Amino acid sequence: MTFPRFSLRTKLILSFLVVIIIGGLISLVMGSRLIKNTLIMEAQKKVNHDLASAWMVFDDKLNNIKEIVSLTAARESLHEAIKTDNTDLLLRYLDRVRNEHGLDVLTLTDRKGRVIVRTRNPEIAGDDESQDELIRRVLQHGGVLAYPEIVPRGELLREGEELAEKAYLEFIPTPKAAPRPEEKETSGMMLKAAASVMDEQNELVGVLYGGILLNRNYEIVDEVKEIVFKEEKYKGRETGTATIFQGDLRISTNVTDLEGKRAIGTRVSEEVKTAVLDEGKSWNDRAFVVKDWYITAYEPIKNTAGNIIGILYVGTLEKPYLDTANRVMFTFTVLASLCVIFLLVILYFATTRIIKPLQGMVIATQEIAKGDLDHKVEVQSTDEIGYLAVSFNKMTEKLKAANEELLEWGKTLEKKVEERTKELIEMQSHLIQSEKLASLGKLAAGVAHEINNPLGGILIYSHLLLEETKKDTPEYENLRKIVKETTRCKDIVKGLLEFARPKEPEMAPTDINDVVDRALSIFERQALFQNIKLHKNYSDLPRIVADGAQLQQVFTNIIVNAAEAMDGSGALTIRTWLDTMNECIRIEFTDTGHGIKKEDKERLFEPFFTTKEVGKGTGLGLAISYSIVQKHQGLIEVESEPGQGSTFTVILPWKRNLP
Repeated sequence: MTFPRFSLRTKLILSFLVVIIIGGLISLVMGSRLIKNTLIMEAQKKVNHDLASAWMVFDDKLNNIKEIVSLTAARESLHEAIKTDNTDLLLRYLDRVRNEHGLDVLTLTDRKGRVIVRTRNPEIAGDDESQDELIRRVLQHGGVLAYPEIVPRGELLREGEELAEKAYLEFIPTPKAAPRPEEKETSGMMLKAAASVMDEQNELVGVLYGGILLNRNYEIVDEVKEIVFKEEKYKGRETGTATIFQGDLRISTNVTDLEGKRAIGTRVSEEVKTAVLDEGKSWNDRAFVVKDWYITAYEPIKNTAGNIIGILYVGTLEKPYLDTANRVMFTFTVLASLCVIFLLVILYFATTRIIKPLQGMVIATQEIAKGDLDHKVEVQSTDEIGYLAVSFNKMTEKLKAANEELLEWGKTLEKKVEERTKELIEMQSHLIQSEKLASLGKLAAGVAHEINNPLGGILIYSHLLLEETKKDTPEYENLRKIVKETTRCKDIVKGLLEFARPKEPEMAPTDINDVVDRALSIFERQALFQNIKLHKNYSDLPRIVADGAQLQQVFTNIIVNAAEAMDGSGALTIRTWLDTMNECIRIEFTDTGHGIKKEDKERLFEPFFTTKEVGKGTGLGLAISYSIVQKHQGLIEVESEPGQGSTFTVILPWKRNLP
């Protein structure tokens, strides 16, 4: 089986593409859920608030009925009519009150609960209403009570057949509703208030009760809709709805059915019925309402005895929020796709900078394999690939020198064997040829090793040749320079490793002034510092938790850079002080050197960036120092102007609980 061969560029692009796609898909999935959950959560909070507003409207209507009944029961004219048994006067007065205030029922009973006047249906009187829970409590305890109540069909018929017909509802099949054996509802839900009627001696003479039937009465739900949702629409549909349930049956609602009519006679979903009616809990979640999913809030309605008789509901369409979330995710997906395309274009050109020098190196190895030892690799960068190209060229030079030396040695050997017999000359020639082939084989093996590990190989062979060469020869000096430069490369790599994998600091209570002095003691007798005036301005500092050895390395790097910036002549001022406001210690190093250009200052802490001459700096000192200070949760600040010197400030956190 053969596998397709891919170029390095293709592998890099495919690898990045896989990472980008996987990351993008994860972001899309998580983002979609987060956006939807956030929008739905905010909508649910709004609906919960809307339900509180709906209760205010509901309770306000109930209290209004309570106030009407209470004020009417307290009228002296009512007391006089009862006292004189003037039924006609009572009927005219109470009927006028009922009509003025839009009550469906306003009835007066005596002190035993027997009806004296029934304003809606005057022909029927004398029946006993004392078993009604609301009236019974007022007869026993007096005062005024107002509650929602379920009124049976018999009582509605006594108030009038029109009222009974208004309460009558046949069940309409509703998706997701719980099954019920009944097919119709004959009783009604009424907002009902009852007040005791007292005489001059504060004795109970009767009970006045009145109410409004909620079945097919849309005043409350429409007022909730107008106040809370303000006739908001989405694609021509009303978004907000309110409903009053009698049990699980919609008796007053502005939820519409498939024909656009009020969904009177439909029922609540089974899961909501179980939670609210059966378990007495609130329902604050999405729910299926007649024909659509809504973000809803349901709470039970309780009667005088505290029994659950119905549900108050408000809800808003879920679809607008889902559509909004989908639009946001679509926009995000389009932008993410454009970003992926843009990144792939950038990646294509970026890989060219990596692939091109490697291709040049491949061509160089092929030319060298053919015997062209003068072939050079063009150095186009100062990164690892650039260092590899430099090392490759040096290795080629060594290989060429070794090959020339071998050829010269062969020529010398040939001259010597010419003095011998022809047979010996032929044998010697054969031996020389064998030696050449063996040496070339070893050198070829060395080439492969140098490519795989150029710095180590160059350093090893350079030391071996240095030991075998006499000191007072030009070759010895050249080899010494090779060893020096190779060692510098090794130090660069070592520095890079220290930067990439810095050692974790060993924290201990540390005296910063003492660490600065230890760093200075290293340079006291060095020639570079002989003409530099040192000014120390130390403050009394508390001890901090730090790695003294690592901080000494930081201070050493800064001091050396300052001395080199002054070319060994100038003044170096070191100041330490405690910044109590920011709870930190500051160590300032100010030199009188040539300063730093603005464009160079922005790159000071980048690895391999240096303004020194080639061969005098690796560009890793400040990068490593910055990494150490970061490990100590501190930072380094730089202030400098060209020609006016520089100030490096190391800022380290101070904790008050240390001695």
